[in-house]
Amino acid sequence: MADTEKLHCSFCGVEKSPQVPLISGSEGRICEACVKLAFQVVGSWGQRRRNQARAPELRTPAAIKQHLDEYVIGKDVAKETLAVAVFNHYLRLMNQGQQPFCQQQGSVELEKSNVLLAGPSGTGKTLLVRSLARVLGVPFAAADATTLTQAGYVGDDVDSIIARLLEAAGGDVEQTQWGIVYIDEVDKLAKRGGGATAVRDISGEGVQQALLKIVEGTELKLPKSGRRRDGGEELTVDTGNILFIVGGAFPGLEDVVRDRIRPRQSSIGFLNSPTDEAPPVNELLSALQPDDLQKFGLIPEFIGRFPVITFLQELDVDTLIRILTEPRNALVKQYRQLFAYQGVTLDITDEAIRFVAEQAVERHTGARGLRAVLEAALRSTMFSMPSTSGLRRCVLQLRHEADNTELEVVTLTGEMADAPPLPQAIPESLSLEM
Repeated sequence: MADTEKLHCSFCGVEKSPQVPLISGSEGRICEACVKLAFQVVGSWGQRRRNQARAPELRTPAAIKQHLDEYVIGKDVAKETLAVAVFNHYLRLMNQGQQPFCQQQGSVELEKSNVLLAGPSGTGKTLLVRSLARVLGVPFAAADATTLTQAGYVGDDVDSIIARLLEAAGGDVEQTQWGIVYIDEVDKLAKRGGGATAVRDISGEGVQQALLKIVEGTELKLPKSGRRRDGGEELTVDTGNILFIVGGAFPGLEDVVRDRIRPRQSSIGFLNSPTDEAPPVNELLSALQPDDLQKFGLIPEFIGRFPVITFLQELDVDTLIRILTEPRNALVKQYRQLFAYQGVTLDITDEAIRFVAEQAVERHTGARGLRAVLEAALRSTMFSMPSTSGLRRCVLQLRHEADNTELEVVTLTGEMADAPPLPQAIPESLSLEM
C-alpha cells in the first residue's frame, strides 16, 4: 500500500498499524486511545451535570459570613474559618470530574478539610453550624458524642450518625453525600489516664477509632427501612464527600496551652520567682496547636483528620448584651413577640438587659444562661397575663433594695399603658409595638 493510502486517526493523526487498530466511520476514523479519552471527557460532563443538579447555592465566603452575622454575634475568626472551609469543600465537589483535562500536568485530587471547633460551653458552636447548614441548604445531622459507643454496646454506634443524615435528606443517597455532620461534646471522648486496665474502652478512645473511617471516607451499608434485618434492602452511602465538623468545650485545654507557652517554674522557697499573671482564656485558645489536643486526650489519628482547627471566644457582658438584642432571633425580640401575640407590649430597660448579661456571666453558662434568667424574671407575669383583662404593657426593670438588686416587672393597664416609656428604656427601634 502506498504512503498516500495509509489510514490515520481523524483525532490524533496516529497511523494505522497491527498494534494500533482504527475504528472506521462514515467520514472518519478513531483509534483506541482517543476512544478512551472521549469516554473520560463525556463521563466528566455527566458528572458535572449531576453535581450541578444537586449542588447547593454556593456563596462566597464573605456572603456566608454575612449570613452567619445575622444569627451569631462576634466569633469573627470562627466564622471566617468555617466560611472558607465550606466554600472550598463544595467548590471541590461541584468541580469533580475535571481531572482528565489536567492529565498533561498530572491529575490533582483535592481532599476535604474537616473542621474542629473548640470553645467554652454556651459560646454558640451548635448554633454556628446549624446556621451554616441553613444558608447552604444541604442536609444536616447533629449527634452527641456522649451517646456513641464503639460498637453500639449500650448506646448508638457511629453508623447511626450517617443514618440520621440519610433521614434528613429524605432517603436520597446523593443528597446525603453532600451533607454536613456535626458531632458535639467530642472532648468527652478524650482518653482518661494511662493506667493498664482489663476493661475495654468503648466510649472514649474506642469511639475515636470507630470514627476514623467514616470521617476520612468509607462506604457504609445502611438499611433502607431503618432497621437491620436479614435479607433487607440496603443503601450504600459514601462518606468521602460529607463534611464533618466536631466541637467541644475542652475544659482544661487552656491549662495545657498555658503550660506550653509559659512552663511552670520548678523552684520553691526563696529561689522561686513570682509568676506573671495568667493570660486570658481567649488569648490562650488563639494559640491552640494540634499537639495541645493530643495532650488533652485525643489520639493523633483523630486530630489528623481535622486539619482545620478554630476556637470560639469566651463571652463577656458586652457580647451577651448584643446577643440579647441584635440577632434576628434575639431573645428580647422573641419575648416581645410572645407578649405581642396577647396584645401586650414588653419593654426592657438598658439596666435590666445589662443585669441579665451579668447574671449569665456569673453562672458561667454562656448564652444559654440568658434565657434562664429572663424566664425566671417573666414567669409570674406570663402565668397571670392570659387571665388579666386590660393589660396592655409590661416593663422589665431593676429594683434596688439595700444591698439587693433584682429584676421586677411593672404591669400597666388602660391609660397608664399609653404613657411614655420609663427611664432607661431601650431604643424604640428594638421595641415591638402592637
